[in-house]
Amino acid sequence: MKELAHLNKYFLKYKHLLLLGLLFIIISNIFQILPAQYVRYALDLVIDNINVFKLFEGQTIQEEYNENIKRSVVVYGLIILGMALLRGFFLFLVRQTIIVVSRHIEYDLKNEIYKQYQSLPLSFYRRNNTGDLLARISEDVSKVRMYIGPAIMYGLNLLTLFLMLIPIMFTINFKLTMFALMPLPFLSFSIYYVHNKINRRSEEIQRSLSGLSTFVQEAFSGIRVLKSFAREQESAERFSQKSEEYKLKSLRLTRVNASFFPLILFLIGLSIIITVFVGGSEVINGTLSFGNIAEFIIYINLLTWPVTSLGWITSIVQRAAASQKRINEFLQEKNQIKSFENLTKEIQGDITFKDVYFTYEDSGINALRDISFEVKKGMTLAIIGTTGSGKSTMANLICRLFDPSRGKILIDGTELGDFNIQYIRSQIGYVPQDVFLFSDSIDRNIAFGSENLDDERIIQAAIDADLHENIIDLPDGFNTVLGERGITLSGGQKQRLSIARALVRNPKILILDDSLSAVDTKTENNILNNLQDIMKGRTSIIISHRVSSAKLADQIIVLDNGRIIEQGNHDSLIDKAGVYKELYEKQLKSDEIVEEE
Repeated sequence: MKELAHLNKYFLKYKHLLLLGLLFIIISNIFQILPAQYVRYALDLVIDNINVFKLFEGQTIQEEYNENIKRSVVVYGLIILGMALLRGFFLFLVRQTIIVVSRHIEYDLKNEIYKQYQSLPLSFYRRNNTGDLLARISEDVSKVRMYIGPAIMYGLNLLTLFLMLIPIMFTINFKLTMFALMPLPFLSFSIYYVHNKINRRSEEIQRSLSGLSTFVQEAFSGIRVLKSFAREQESAERFSQKSEEYKLKSLRLTRVNASFFPLILFLIGLSIIITVFVGGSEVINGTLSFGNIAEFIIYINLLTWPVTSLGWITSIVQRAAASQKRINEFLQEKNQIKSFENLTKEIQGDITFKDVYFTYEDSGINALRDISFEVKKGMTLAIIGTTGSGKSTMANLICRLFDPSRGKILIDGTELGDFNIQYIRSQIGYVPQDVFLFSDSIDRNIAFGSENLDDERIIQAAIDADLHENIIDLPDGFNTVLGERGITLSGGQKQRLSIARALVRNPKILILDDSLSAVDTKTENNILNNLQDIMKGRTSIIISHRVSSAKLADQIIVLDNGRIIEQGNHDSLIDKAGVYKELYEKQLKSDEIVEEE
């Protein structure tokens, strides 16, 4: 219950509905208990008067006596029917309060988790996979909801019914009550044991089904590779093997399920037999009536489901506690990236790195070492380097997706950490290396992250990104809805759409993180020429492994293994005849070969 204590704030929030639900449970249990007493009255009325009825045999008064008995039995029957209807009505109200509360709390908890996810830094997402994040906000929350709703509802029902019914049974006959209740603890324990086995095997089936689904998804997604390598038969055999595993686990669960209801019926039947046997002895002794035995049998049946549910409730609480523990692990995560001064002053675009070091905590990789440089407002900086040299890490630091391990990053002479995080990011147009597009229309993808944009700005951004002609050739133009992750576009088109998304914001700082890698040299030149005018007056950072992307830059940094090994402009680096010149000549020859072909 320690982990589930996190939910107490929600119970307090909805305490009025919960208290109302408890009241409705108590009332419904009153209308559940009283009918048994009227059954006793009716049965005793008939049995007690049957001998008197026979005494008037052959006399006219017998018919009147018979009518009176029938009339009384009908009245009792109508009372019992009325109570059953009232109990049904209040059970409806119970669900409209407690189960509704569980849905409200489920909604609030999911929002809390999602808000927490949104607030956590990029390092959190490097440590945790997407599947686990989704499982905690969906499956784990669903298990917690089962505790909040059904478990609490049936638990309160069990508690109130016991507190109300057991004293009544003891006042009728202590001995019969003890014998009648004897099998019920065994019933509860048995249900708990069987239900745990069912849960374990159900989870095994879920894991098996998840593995089977993943295999099928990969097979269909990679069907071209399968056919190209003629591996259809092998794939079919692996599918058959995984299906066989799933079938065997399902059959094991079926065998356990098959014992569930027979076990319940056996122990219920045993309790009724004991009630009849012991109760019959008490009737012979004259301490009980036949109506009392019927009343007790009804009481036993009333207690059967609540006692049966005790094992089920215990299992639900255990699963909910385990799920809430997983949820709490993420809710207790802290975001170390915070604003110290919360500044929102207008920025010009001067960027300064002073002795910056950065190490990824999850992997221990030293991505940057002793990085120092300065870019003035309106200048263009090109960062060149091979894969893994630390180029993208520098972009992430400027966007403050990470904080440096050592050193300082300044914007207009003010430490980056002093700015309001949302504000500073709104001033940056960032085109990431790994382009992500949403399953939405093209114009909404371009306008993403910006507000109150007119169509002219969206069209102009598409023109500047050399994407306009591709868009208007589509059947629905800018209203074309993209597939998942923009699958309907080519790699180069996706990159150019991402560039348009950054340009439409009219940012003070523009960062292109290897955003031209998927386009050909001609398209790259078109985009760079378009960007030449756009870059005027704003600080631009072009990150690339292509030297050709650096030709517009006022300043060039060459990175290798997280260190700056060369720094200057294009001409000075060519004259230096170092790594930059070597890369330039190699790529120049490669471009010439491509053009000849």
